[in-house]
Amino acid sequence: MRTGIATVCLSGTLSEKMDACARAGFDGIEIFEQDLVTSALSPGDVRRRAADLGLTLDLYQPFRDFDGVDDDLLAANLRRAAAKFDLMGRLGIDTILVCSNVATATRGEDDVLAAQLSQLARLAGDHGVKVAYEALAWGKYVSDFEHAHRLVEAVDHPNLGTCLDSFHILSREWDTAPIEKMEASKIFFVQVADAPKLSLDVLSWSRHYRVFPGEGQFELAKFMGHLARTGYDGPVSLEIFNDVFRQSDVARTAVDAMRSLVWLQEQGAAWLAGEGETHRYPLQLDTLPRVPEPTGFNFAEVKAADTSALETLLGQLGFSSRGRHRTKAVQLWTMGQARVVINETAPTLSGPAISAVGFDVENPLLASSRAQQLKAPVVPRKTQADEEVFQGISAPDSTEIFLCQGTPDGTAAWTAEFGQAPAGRSIKGASAVIDHVNLAQPWQHFDEAVLFYSSALALAPQPFAEVPSPTGLVRSQIMDTADRGVRLVLNLAPLIQQGRSKTYQEHIAFAVDDLVSIARAAKKRGLQFLGIPANYYEDLAARFDLEPGFLDTLRDLNLLYDRDAQGEFLHFYTATVGSVFLEMVERRGGYDGYGAPNAPVRHAVQYDLRQTTA
Repeated sequence: MRTGIATVCLSGTLSEKMDACARAGFDGIEIFEQDLVTSALSPGDVRRRAADLGLTLDLYQPFRDFDGVDDDLLAANLRRAAAKFDLMGRLGIDTILVCSNVATATRGEDDVLAAQLSQLARLAGDHGVKVAYEALAWGKYVSDFEHAHRLVEAVDHPNLGTCLDSFHILSREWDTAPIEKMEASKIFFVQVADAPKLSLDVLSWSRHYRVFPGEGQFELAKFMGHLARTGYDGPVSLEIFNDVFRQSDVARTAVDAMRSLVWLQEQGAAWLAGEGETHRYPLQLDTLPRVPEPTGFNFAEVKAADTSALETLLGQLGFSSRGRHRTKAVQLWTMGQARVVINETAPTLSGPAISAVGFDVENPLLASSRAQQLKAPVVPRKTQADEEVFQGISAPDSTEIFLCQGTPDGTAAWTAEFGQAPAGRSIKGASAVIDHVNLAQPWQHFDEAVLFYSSALALAPQPFAEVPSPTGLVRSQIMDTADRGVRLVLNLAPLIQQGRSKTYQEHIAFAVDDLVSIARAAKKRGLQFLGIPANYYEDLAARFDLEPGFLDTLRDLNLLYDRDAQGEFLHFYTATVGSVFLEMVERRGGYDGYGAPNAPVRHAVQYDLRQTTA
């Protein structure tokens, strides 16, 4: 599949955008008119620069408000078109995007529209260029892709075809099956975009909230399957209007964009396979090695210059120290199958922060290969000959992701590199696993992270939630496996000020069988719990008919509680060290959530603590 991207998707100058697209591996680009108008590069310079970079110039866009106008305005529009056709000749671009009129149209009859488009097509033919006519979802008279295609068929000119844009089709919830009936030779161009489903006027939705495929909720796999069946073999190009992308680093946005098209091809191929298709179409939808979803967490790593506070915290919770690694400056702490690595190589004065997460996978080499083909950077890791080799990749927020060989019993062979487990302070019979890891995402990388974890690790995004906090709304995106063996929570969190530095708070949650016993033992060891206000327990008593003695236990141990039709959830939080705090949870019955009603309480208490210690 020939890949493309519109320059409007990216930040920077036209030259910077072209460089980033070439480095990311795109075949071609669309030149957005404003990018050219504001550029110091001449059309000839752009043409030569693209050739040097190995990029094709596939489309000039947009040409607006041409059709459905009176005769005087039509004449002016044709003069304007001729000038643009001449410009395209100097650029070396043979196709222009013409949008259905949204502002100046006064005539909506199909015969009028077809007659005017026919004049444009003849003019384009005289200049040796093609016109791709696109129905904007908010077009005044033409807003439906099938209507636009009927007009193209009515004109029946070799220089007039249609442009299919997934946003304009799927935002209106049009059925994509009719695409298959279109003659491939009359589809001149295809643009794709995803988007979250919002209750918003379609113009605002389009201009600010488009995202790359895989980062929204549109059914793009079916769109690609129907497109392939037409026999179309031209570019599939991204056209994304997004305020965040146009402020973010141009190079990494281009890589994210390319990742989305790799993912899109695979999803389209999977949809066709699900329909029983075995035919190879001209639009070749390349696929990657398929890997099963992770089976569980192998470990979580926290990096700190001064590890003493974190060591104390883990010991108070009941974790056992396994000592230091025989060749690396890291410690291992365990409780059952919950493993925490403390990395002592943090920069000077750096407080504890989550630096890496290990996932159990069926085939680490295959999973790493897939991730790298999805543009994930490799994490270098030095190992001795007798040490386990981890396959590492870097997530968008720079968290290191290690792909580990899973075992049926949940053990990890690499722990032997720390020697034999000493007698620890764990409660007799206590066991734990990592229940979930909560990673705070910088605002400019949130959508990128969702695509990264879903495409590279096969985690499924769930509907996101917004949680109120004293510093603003926190957007929370759960990514998990079907059996919930892996639960990853991505938070688009408000930036927290700590002293002179800014940081995000993140946490690791551990599931245990008897939270009350864990909490009581931790209290005796001097654990500093996150103190829950009395008002919370009064509200809890009003919401749930709890036995008084049980409520007293919750209050005494600073435990939080939630319940739904499937079961119950108990949990508590520790104080924060650096940017990390820990959570202990107990799931009873079929409870599958995270205690969402309690999240505002946590945020408020943590905010108060930061204010008093600042």
